[in-house]
Order: sequence, then structure tokens, then C-alpha cells
Amino acid sequence: MMLLWENIILAVNGLLSNKTRAFLTMLGIIIGIGSVIAIITVGNSLTLSLSEDMQSMGANDVYVMLEPRSDEDENGSIDGVVYGTLQKSEELKEEDYITTEMIDAMCEKYPNEVYAINLQHTIGQTSVAVGKKSASVNVSGVSAGYFVTNKLEMLHGAMLSASDFAEGKNAILVADKLVEDLFDGDAQKALGSEIEINCNNSAGSFTIVGVYKHEQNAMMGMSFDMPTEVYMPLKTANNFDHLENNYSSFQVVTKVGVNSDEFSAKLQKFFEPYYRNNRNFEVTAMTLSSMVDMLTQMLSTITIAIAVIAGIALLVGGIGVMNIMLVSITERTREIGTRKALGAKNSSIRVQFIVEAMIICLIGGIFGVILGVGGGMGLSNLLGYPAKPSIAAIVISLGFSMSVGVFFGYYPASKAAKMNPIDALRYE
Repeated sequence: MMLLWENIILAVNGLLSNKTRAFLTMLGIIIGIGSVIAIITVGNSLTLSLSEDMQSMGANDVYVMLEPRSDEDENGSIDGVVYGTLQKSEELKEEDYITTEMIDAMCEKYPNEVYAINLQHTIGQTSVAVGKKSASVNVSGVSAGYFVTNKLEMLHGAMLSASDFAEGKNAILVADKLVEDLFDGDAQKALGSEIEINCNNSAGSFTIVGVYKHEQNAMMGMSFDMPTEVYMPLKTANNFDHLENNYSSFQVVTKVGVNSDEFSAKLQKFFEPYYRNNRNFEVTAMTLSSMVDMLTQMLSTITIAIAVIAGIALLVGGIGVMNIMLVSITERTREIGTRKALGAKNSSIRVQFIVEAMIICLIGGIFGVILGVGGGMGLSNLLGYPAKPSIAAIVISLGFSMSVGVFFGYYPASKAAKMNPIDALRYE
């Protein structure tokens, strides 16, 4: 233990006597570890933020959607290579869609599991006007269940009523931003007013029954004149577009206590008979938790891959450590000869220079951690995500840095240990 402590003191004194050279040697280690930790910090912050955002959309939600059927039933092989397993690229036809009758049958079969159904039909983006003033809007028809999964803060008027949904009335909800643009912010003047909507070669007059608070998307910034959403009953939207009540996807909100993963499997089996003879499409059901897991796994894989690429700088730094240790050994040849002449063992000489290489990498690693954590937190905050430094990444990076010191310091240390003391003393 005493010998190790002496070697540490010798290593620190050697570094202090050549500060500039020592710093330049550490630079590769600092950049390598700093880059890895910064990338992992930003990746973790992004993953955590997106996961929390998706979870806030509803932990019990099940998403049912149409997907192209794989060709597995028609596949074969040529020379052992399986073909025909890729998904088909087919356009949805009338008979492919999920119908209202299917959804009603599902609700009747699972009354104790289904809390609400979120159906949405996007008509499109258009411009609406009152007098000489105009505003850009996205027009959508929604079911009552839409407002279960998407909470709107009503400021004035009322939410769409049950009769609005059942009878397909021409009633709409608009954002306070639209009221500001078209009615100078006068909500009382807006309520009960009729506006003309012309979109996708269809036109109609709609009555404003409620005003909700528009939530500005922070990612899009405040300088863009982004369109706001106009909501109308789903039946109204289908009548407006002259479409049947057919859907390619919908969202199911399960009741409290229902295992959404198990229920999603039930739903997938429920729709199988409807699509048994459909050669192009099938129905799949996914839970939000499974979607979050997929997203998290994908982002983590990308983060690790980029971090590994950035970690190549550590190898470059390790080569720099080996190079400077070889130079240091050459400069201290007489010192090594003197120590060996006084009885120092080969193992003592080897440990001395390995410790010195480890000290270089450790100090560089500490500066790299500080740089990486600071840079990662700064980038995360700049992107608008809460910073999430990885303790595991910091510990692993420091451990890897020490390993680099041992690995790249071993060859120079062994070279020093094998020196002939007589030749070393004669070295000029």
C-alpha cells in the first residue's frame, strides 16, 4: 500500500513538472468521455420527456388500427432464403375499413372494459373569414370520447352536447386564438355566430357554441401563425365530407382496474373473424405502454450507438497516453537505471508507469465528466427537456478511462521494466 501511494505521488509530481504536455495528453480522454456523457445525458432526457408525454396521454389507452397484412401465408423459399414476408403496399378500399357496426359489437361484448371510444375524422386545413379578417384552421370531426382522452379547457360557452353528436348538428368549438383573430377577442360576440367552412370541395355554415383555450406548441415557437383546431361532431364531419362511418383506427379508453395489455389481446382476437378473408389488411391492437417501450428502446439504441461512435475518441486519447508514456520513459531512462541498480524490481518499475498512465486518464476522466454533464445539461435545457445525467454512464466512463490507462500504459511500463540497468545508466 505504501509503495502504491509513493507511485501515485511520483506520478502526480511528474505531471506537475510537465503541465502543458500532461494537459494535451489528457485532452483526448476529456473530449472522449465528455462527448459520451453529453450524448447519453441528452438521449436520456429526450427519452424520459417523450415517455412522460406519451404516458400523460392515458396509461389505460388501447390503440386499434388497420395494418397491411404480411405475406407470410404465401411465402416460400428459394435456396433457403425466405421471401414474401414483407408487408404489402395496398390502398384501403371500402370493404377494408373498420365499420361502426364492428365498434358497436365490440362495445356490447366488452361493456365492463370499455369506458370511452375516441374516433376522429380529419377534414383538412383551410381558412375561415369574418368580414375582412381571416384565420387558418384544422377542421376535425370527433366523437364524444375524444374529449375524454384530450382535455380541453373551456373558457366560454359549452362543450358539444349529446344531441349535437347524435343528430350531427352544425355546432363547432373554436380556440380563443381564433376569437382573437376574427372577433377582436370578444367571446360573447363569437358565441352563436356562424362561420363558413369551405374545405375539400365541401362547404357549410357552422355555429360557434364554445371557446376553448389554445395551447401553443413550444416546439413550434411563438413566431409562427399556426392553425388552430376547429372541432365538430363526428357525424357532422362525415355528412360534410359525404363519407360513410368507416375508420382505419380508433382509440379505446378502458375502465379503471382493467389490464390494458390483456384487453388489447382480446380486441385483436375479436377483430380476427372480420378480417379472416381479407388478404390485404388485418387489425392490430397496441397499448400505450407497449408503444412507450418501443419508443424508449429505439431511442436508447440510437443513443448508445452514437455514444459508442463518440467513444472512439477515447481510443485516440489512449494512443496519445501510450505515446507520451514512451516519450517519458525515454527521458527518464537514467532514473530507471538508477532505481534498478539500487534494487528496484521489474514489477515496481512496471507499477510506477502504469499508475502514472492511470492518473493521467483518471484526471482526464474527471474533467471529461464535468464537461459532459455540463454540456449535456445545457443542450437538454436548450432543447426544452429536463436534464437527466446518467450516474451509470459517469461511473462506467470513469472505469473505462482507468482501463484505458492500464491498457495503453502497460506496454510502455513493461518496456521500462525490461531495461538493462547498465545500459540505462549509460544512456545519454
